[in-house]
Amino acid sequence: MSNKTPTLSVTIRTGRGKGAARRARNEGLVPAVVYGHGTDPQHLLLPKLELNTILRNYGLNAVIDLDIEGTSQLVLARQVDVHPLRDYVEHIDFLVIRRGEKVVVDIPVLVEGTPMGGTLTVQEASSVEVEAEAMHIPESIIVDVENAEAGTLVTAGDLNIPSGVTLVTNPEYAIVAVNEAKSAAATEDEIEGDAEGDATEAADE
Repeated sequence: MSNKTPTLSVTIRTGRGKGAARRARNEGLVPAVVYGHGTDPQHLLLPKLELNTILRNYGLNAVIDLDIEGTSQLVLARQVDVHPLRDYVEHIDFLVIRRGEKVVVDIPVLVEGTPMGGTLTVQEASSVEVEAEAMHIPESIIVDVENAEAGTLVTAGDLNIPSGVTLVTNPEYAIVAVNEAKSAAATEDEIEGDAEGDATEAADE
């Protein structure tokens, strides 16, 4: 987790609608809205390149200090809409936060290490939900499967959660499984068996 808070200078958005949003994106700006703590929603325009740098270096759970035309506001990304084909940020919803308060966020789960030979690692979940102090959100949670044997199952409750962070996801929720890898011959036999079974069913019909 990082104690640094990146700063981003933004402007207030006056135009509304799809046409205005499209023009903003063509100018290298990302439409966004800021809400929460009883404040009126603010519609903003963010510089795309600077925003992408922050998201790349600090992750989607980065707390950002927005400089809204001279006014400082701490925010946390609540929803990041990415274009499904072109992979660029189309819009962001930001939540107003206060130093010291706790927030519930999704944390990425990363798998490291090489399990025992003849096994296959399957990641059942790519993230878990936790509650953490807004200024100390973990960037990720690591699952180490080094030399793990077939049949190993890592649940949410087995994760190494940092101090001060509370797991919200059901502790019995499966995160990573190390299974016995099927040999090519076994897989071929299984496929042939399925084909024979289908042929038999078709003949019976």
